[in-house]
Amino acid sequence: MKVLLLTGVGALFFAYYWADNFDPASLQGARVLLTGASAGVGEELAYCYARLGSHLVLTAHTEALLQKVVGNCRKLGAPKVFYIAADMASAEVPERVVRFALDKLGGLDYLVLNHLGAAPAGTRARSAQAARWLMQVNFLSYVQLTSLALPSLTESRGSLVVVSSLLGRVPRSFSSPYSAAKFAVDSFFASLRRELDVQDVNVAITMCVLGLWDRASAAEGVRGVTRAKAALGPKAALAVIRGGATRASRVFYPWRFHLLCLLRGWLPRPRAWFIRQELNVTAA
Repeated sequence: MKVLLLTGVGALFFAYYWADNFDPASLQGARVLLTGASAGVGEELAYCYARLGSHLVLTAHTEALLQKVVGNCRKLGAPKVFYIAADMASAEVPERVVRFALDKLGGLDYLVLNHLGAAPAGTRARSAQAARWLMQVNFLSYVQLTSLALPSLTESRGSLVVVSSLLGRVPRSFSSPYSAAKFAVDSFFASLRRELDVQDVNVAITMCVLGLWDRASAAEGVRGVTRAKAALGPKAALAVIRGGATRASRVFYPWRFHLLCLLRGWLPRPRAWFIRQELNVTAA
C-alpha cells in the first residue's frame, strides 16, 4: 500500500512538472524589468530573456557588474537592453527604477523581482537595525516596485514574477530576519493575487521558491554555518522563466522543495537533532 501511495504521488509530481504550455516565442519583444540582474540567478535570467528576444531594463546595486551583463545580453541578441544602478535599501529608489523602465520601454509586460540583501548569519543578524535593513531591501522595495508597475502591467495584462526563497515557506536556523522578510513577501503576493482575482484584474503572479543558496550573496552570509550546497543558476533561471511565461501560480526549484513545503505541514516543529544535520553546530 505504501509503495502504491508513493508511486502515485511521484506520478502526480512528474505530470505537474513535465506538462506545461511554454512557448518561447511568446517572450520575443516582451518588455521586462528585472531586478538583481548582476549575478547569480538574476544574471542567468537576463541571459535567458536576451536569447528569447525580450526588451530588457536591468537593475542591481553594482554598476560595473551590470555593464558586463548588459554587454553579454547584447551579444546574445537582446533587441533593447538598458540598465540603471540602484540600491534598494533606499526608499526613494524603487520609484526611480520603475519610471526609468517605463520611459525606456514604453510599458511593462513582466516585472521580475529577484534582488535581495543578505545579512551575516547568526545572532549578530538579529539586531533591530539589521532587521530594518533586510525588510526594506527584501520586502518593502518589492511592495513599492509592484505598486508602481501594476498600472502598466494591468494595461498589458502582464505578469509579476517574484523570485523568493525556501525560507519564505520553511523557517531556517540562524536566518530569522531574512526568513521573516521572505515570509512577508510570500504572504503579500498571495493576498495580492486574491485581490486581483476579486477585482477581475488580469495580472498573473508567479511565486518562485528557490533554494537560498542559489544566490552568491546569501550563500556567503551563511558560509560556515550551513552544509547546504548551491543550486545551478541556469536551470533555476529557466524554471523561473517558464513559470512566468505560462502564468503558473508557483514554481519550485528544485522540485523536491515542493515536497519539503508539504512536509512542513505534517512536521511543523522538527526535532533539534534533525535541524542540526544541515548545520555546522553542535548541542551545548
